[in-house]
Amino acid sequence: MTKTALVVGATGIQGSALAAKLAGEGWTVFGLARNPQEQAGVSPIAADLLDPASLARALDGLAPTHVFLTTWLRQDTEAENIRVNGTMVRNLLDAVRPAGSVEHVALVTGLKHYLGPFEAYGKGSLPKTPFREEHGRLDVENFYYAQEDEVFAAAERDSFGYSIHRPHTVIGKAVGNAMNMGTTLAVYATICKATGRPFRFPGSQVQWDALTDMTDAGQLADQVIWAATTPAARNEDFNIVNGDVFRWNWMWHRIGEHFGVTVEDFDGTERPLEEQMKDDAVVWGKIAQEQCLAESDLSRLASPWHTDADLGRPIEVVTDMGKSRALGFIGYIATDRAFFDLFDRLRADGIIPQN
Repeated sequence: MTKTALVVGATGIQGSALAAKLAGEGWTVFGLARNPQEQAGVSPIAADLLDPASLARALDGLAPTHVFLTTWLRQDTEAENIRVNGTMVRNLLDAVRPAGSVEHVALVTGLKHYLGPFEAYGKGSLPKTPFREEHGRLDVENFYYAQEDEVFAAAERDSFGYSIHRPHTVIGKAVGNAMNMGTTLAVYATICKATGRPFRFPGSQVQWDALTDMTDAGQLADQVIWAATTPAARNEDFNIVNGDVFRWNWMWHRIGEHFGVTVEDFDGTERPLEEQMKDDAVVWGKIAQEQCLAESDLSRLASPWHTDADLGRPIEVVTDMGKSRALGFIGYIATDRAFFDLFDRLRADGIIPQN
């Protein structure tokens, strides 16, 4: 049977990796975004999820069997996050309803399901690590919950299956993405090497010393596709990380050594990247010009605020994947390998220098 995928948010870290995997596996793939980009095997669709008329026009005649939701818009308050992001999911599912073709909807959210929204991040009573799906929801408003509720309501009404996926910080390639630790660290290391500055950990003592994990975009894509095509995974929620755990006091040295920069051990003083990189736009512009790089605008590559939020956490964050493992998902990638693979892609695409 022909499988037709509609990937919503196809230009982001998650969506672009998912669309590429689906196309590589022979699916018919449509990639929806406000400003879609060319991608091999993916038919672009331009639409605004907050504009029902735009969606209706863009999706007219399309009959997707599988819908993959990998996008959200950050707002100034959690109340606005809930309103805007819930509306986006509702509008999309309303727009695909007339075709009557949808068999499965996958929604990608994240560990803020367990940690709370930005306004209350890591505060109050949190579940014990490792986070497990059975922990359920926190007693706090959260736009992830609003997105889930829209999927649940539409699934009940339209009789399709669903899956929910909760990655930790995602490692993957997407220029212009607002939350991109991998590319941020690659750019920061490149600047350190060019200027002779030490490669300084920007986060907290807890994050330097404690165990943690991350999610490669390809690993996430593999689980999403597995859940969409595995009957036992129907109507379930799943954590998704790489399968290993590490400490930043080890990983920071691994990344620094990869770039050939002087790594400075953490001395207990937090030095946020947003402060360290505040004057680096000109520095990066010069590096990009000298090295003939593809992107000279630092703001389109680095998101220091997001990396600071992750590496500055005062709590341990470790994720359990036992639920999907028990149902047959066996994907794994070592996180240092995921970083190095990304760095190689960034070099190959002229985003960072070859050496």
